[in-house]
Amino acid sequence: MSQPGLNLFDRYLLGEWLKMLGLLIGATTGLLLMTALYDNLRDLIQIGVGFGDILQYYTALMPSYLSVVLPLSMLLSLLFVLSKLHRNNELTAIRSAGLNIFATTRSLWLAGLVLCGVSLLLNAKVVPWSVETSRSLLESFEFNAEARQSGGTTLGLVSGVAFDNQPQNRMWYINRYSRFAQKAYGVTVSELDKQRREKTRIMAREGVYDAVRRSWTFWDGREIWFDPELGEIMRTVSFTEKNVPYFSEDPGLMLLIDRKPGDLSFYELQRITDYFSAENNPKLTRYEVRYYSLIANTLGPLIIIAIAIPFAVSGVRVSPAVGVSKSIGLFFTYYLLSTMATMLGGNGLIEPVWAAVMPNLAMIGLAAFFFGRMR
Repeated sequence: MSQPGLNLFDRYLLGEWLKMLGLLIGATTGLLLMTALYDNLRDLIQIGVGFGDILQYYTALMPSYLSVVLPLSMLLSLLFVLSKLHRNNELTAIRSAGLNIFATTRSLWLAGLVLCGVSLLLNAKVVPWSVETSRSLLESFEFNAEARQSGGTTLGLVSGVAFDNQPQNRMWYINRYSRFAQKAYGVTVSELDKQRREKTRIMAREGVYDAVRRSWTFWDGREIWFDPELGEIMRTVSFTEKNVPYFSEDPGLMLLIDRKPGDLSFYELQRITDYFSAENNPKLTRYEVRYYSLIANTLGPLIIIAIAIPFAVSGVRVSPAVGVSKSIGLFFTYYLLSTMATMLGGNGLIEPVWAAVMPNLAMIGLAAFFFGRMR
């Protein structure tokens, strides 16, 4: 089908690259699937998960790898196609007709812009859905296996959940929280004054959060009032059941704050950063770095194109293999810079936004330098 604005060579170059890109995406995805099967297929079989559930789990899991598969496949496919054209002197012939490198590779840049949109869609929609759905399925498999063995209701227990709600001056400590039963066991909630001194404390055997009413209900507990100045108990009242409508803390958010940033989806990271941005929580920094990095990585396809072209399209006296090796080295340098920036940002040495964008800015600067040296 004819593509407006693209000449014969543009369509040829784009077609060759897209064919190789598709093959590499399929091959890389297949390798990652084999790795995923090796990691937990045996465990799923041992806990009695059926074939249909296993298929559903891996179907939901595989899209989460696309954010890794796409840039890697782009780099390798670009290096292969451009090096092949360079080796056959096809690019040299086109450039000898008076076209500069941007005009020669414009179809790749246009495709790169489209893939930036694809990358944004993956990071904002597809990958978050995949991460959350596959994790939910895996947890449900484990809960069901535990239920068959024990027959209890306290399944999927998370121990020692601590949460400091600074905007509303409340501190939570939950001894155990069951993700399966959606119930907290051994709950202590302290309300503080503006000087962070304890005013009241609720201690209960059990607590449940109502997501519709956005409130907590506690059972078999005691409410204690303190004198903030002296720290002494003023009054204590026991209760069988107590609903606190203004306790709106979501236990799902409490559990997220203790997960590794790399294990969370874009939506979950956004939820954490939105909630804690006003309270200067020291735990927030590493989640902010991860959140902004996912946004900054939207430019990844263009950066990869900018890295690949100068080295794959080298002068005729330079072996394409040399350009390919340099390009791959530069690509891994980018990930090294990303790792270093993440560490610096996570430790609060630089702002999270700068930790996210600095590796991209560094690679854009290098790509511009090498493009400027091309003849």
